[in-house]
Amino acid sequence: MKPETAIIRIKNLRLRTYIGIKEDEIQNQQDVIINVVIHYCADKARNSDNVADALNYRTITKKIIALIENNRFSLLENLTNQTLAIASEHDWVEFASVEIDKPHALRFADSVSMELSYQKSAS
Repeated sequence: MKPETAIIRIKNLRLRTYIGIKEDEIQNQQDVIINVVIHYCADKARNSDNVADALNYRTITKKIIALIENNRFSLLENLTNQTLAIASEHDWVEFASVEIDKPHALRFADSVSMELSYQKSAS
């Protein structure tokens, strides 16, 4: 990791959405817990203290909330991938990772989670 890289962590964002394929999952919203990690070059923000020079994690979070609360998903893979697309859409993002937990998805487990990541290709 380069010294100018900043890491944003959005931890335990708790939302409700329709997720799953069973009838009760289709009819009832369920809790999901979202964790996002974003790496970006923060040289400008480190030296300017100007919000325009930083990656705005509030904007990213609002887009994730809108995605999850306003849609239905059959697969955790699809939900995670769409969330990752939001986390990695800005040109400054060098790496992003999204993990989404679906609590109580299995009878004897705390949760089931899916994690996907993005790495900017070297130009």
